[in-house]
This record gives sequence, structure tokens and C-alpha cells, in this order.
Amino acid sequence: MDDQGGRINPPGGKGAGQRVPADALLTALPTPLLVLDEQGVIVDANAAAEALMNLSRTAMAGMTIAEATGHHLKTMPSETPFVAYDLDIMLPHHRALKGDLVVAPLPNWPGWRQVAIHPRPSAGPIARRAGAGLTAAGAAAMLAHEIKNPLSGIRGAAQLLESSIDDNGQVLTRLICDEVDRVAALIDRMEGFTDTRPLELTAQNIHAILGHARAVSEQGFGSGVTIREKYDPSLPSVLGHRDSLIQILINLLKNAAEAVEPNGGTVTLTTAYRHGMRVLTDRGDGRRSLPIEVCVIDDGPGAPPEIAEHLFDPFVSSKRSGRGLGLALVEKLVADQGGMVEYAREARDGGADRTVFRLLLPRAART
Repeated sequence: MDDQGGRINPPGGKGAGQRVPADALLTALPTPLLVLDEQGVIVDANAAAEALMNLSRTAMAGMTIAEATGHHLKTMPSETPFVAYDLDIMLPHHRALKGDLVVAPLPNWPGWRQVAIHPRPSAGPIARRAGAGLTAAGAAAMLAHEIKNPLSGIRGAAQLLESSIDDNGQVLTRLICDEVDRVAALIDRMEGFTDTRPLELTAQNIHAILGHARAVSEQGFGSGVTIREKYDPSLPSVLGHRDSLIQILINLLKNAAEAVEPNGGTVTLTTAYRHGMRVLTDRGDGRRSLPIEVCVIDDGPGAPPEIAEHLFDPFVSSKRSGRGLGLALVEKLVADQGGMVEYAREARDGGADRTVFRLLLPRAART
């Protein structure tokens, strides 16, 4: 790069003698990069920063570095480069991540700086809660074996008694049958944790799957809820298992409908393509791309803060009648397809915070 025009001269071959503009290099840089003036205000950003922040350059212009990352640089001299490692970075809309900030002065622009953001890849939901998942699988296997078989005998005995007792007694036998059915249904759900067979993943149209899950919702638990769609119509196929994806979305829609139904709120389904979204593989020996984003958003109150970090753990629920298995099963099914699921409370422009369940899924191979 020369000092006059900030351009590169190719050494030879095709394009020799031509120059690449510095702004083109900035745009193509895969690392999110922000340019700050002497007041710490963002004046420019590259495409990678737009993808990370989920904001355009125009929207970011005028924001302070503290508003964009949760960290200000006032205590550091502007002419001194430095690196801050393993920070808790708070992006706009209350999106949190771990990462490093690399700050350097901008030559020929006194007081200006460039800030490179290096997100640390997530270890993924399996690695984060492997112990909890194994514990749930063991508990489910044990309970299914030890409890489910005797239940059929209890129910059969209650039905036999019902034919030989008075009306008052029949009320009790029916109660026994209802409770046996309820426990059996609970065990059926827990058995989902014990299935370790690999899923057959194929190219799927995520919008068709969302449409199916929405139709199921509107015919039952979500009949009194307004459901809106904000889709990216150009989204490529996702690599996944159709039935499991439907189950995941039905569970999340049911969760959202129950959160907003007392107030007649709204549930929003969104899809988007996120460039550069990668997580570590289960063994930590590489990175897996998860560019397909699917969000189930509701304007309900969200989970209590004391359990928000444990929502995907088995037997944790914010509902009085909840079993704490729905979200745990969602995480298992998502992880079985190589994806991850996140919970967040995010600010909404001009309104209250909203609850977001974000699925990040792999893209099917191009054909």
C-alpha cells in the first residue's frame, strides 16, 4: 500500500499496473473493522462489521465505540496500539459475545483509531452443557424402564375397578387413569433424550418447515396469537432433519404462545443469512459454519433472570405447570443437526424488550 493513494500495485500478470482502492480492501477484509474519530465516534465500518453488528454502515455512523461494543477507549492514549483479550462484548440490541479488541492509531489522522473485533467462537451447546445432557439421558433411560411398564398395569387395574364400584368411586378411578396417562406422556417426552442414533440430514426448505409449524400452531395452542413473518426469500436450503426441525419449531412456538397469550401479544418468525457465523466443532479441532438464522420472537415478559442461563437445562422451567423438558429437547435436537440455539432478551426500537430464541443451522451443500 503506498503513502499517496492507499492503493496496491499488483506485481505482474492480469491486472498489472492497476490499483486496488483502499476502501475496497477495507470492505473485503473478513475481520470486523470500525474506524473511530478523535471522540471515539464511529465514522466508517466494513462489511464484516455490518454482519456482526446486524447494522448498516449508515446506522453505525455516529454511534460511540461504547454503544457498539460496551467498552470505551478513553483511558488509552490514541497514539498507542493495544489489544484487549477475552472481553465480554455487548453489541447493539443487547447481543453479547466473547472476543478480543485490537486497537491501533490511524496514520496521518491524529486521534483517529481503527478497532478490529475478533469474536471468539462458541464451543456450542453440547460442549457447554454436556454433563447436563448426559445426566438427562441417563435419568430418562432409567425412568422409562422402571416406571413406564408398571403404569399400564395400574391403568388396567383402575379400569377393572371402575365397572364394580359406585359413582363416587368411579370419579377416583378416572382420576387414576388421567394421572397415569399424564405420567406416561411425560415419560414419552423424556425418552427423546435417550435416542442417540444419528439423524439423516438432507437439504431442507426452512420456509416450508416454518409454514408447517405455523399451521400446526394456528390450529391449536396458538389460535389466539398473532403470528407474523419476516423472511429472507433468498435463503438457501438448510442441512437438517425435517421432522426434528418441525418438532423444534413447534416447541418454540408453543413456548412463545404461552408467554404472550394472557395479553394477546404477537409472535414473529424471522430468517436471515449471517456471514461469518462459525462455532467450534465438538472436538475443538475445527470450525463449523452456521449461517442460517431462524428466530422465534415474542413480546412476552421473558424468563426470570435467575433461571435465564439455565433455560436449556433439563427440569428447569419458568412456568408453574412446566416440566422443564421442552427447551432441553429443543437443544438436543438442534445439536443433533450440528446447530445451536440461543436465548436472549433484546431491545426493540421504540418499545420494550422482547424474547428471542435464535437457531443457527448449517447450510446444505451447493448442488
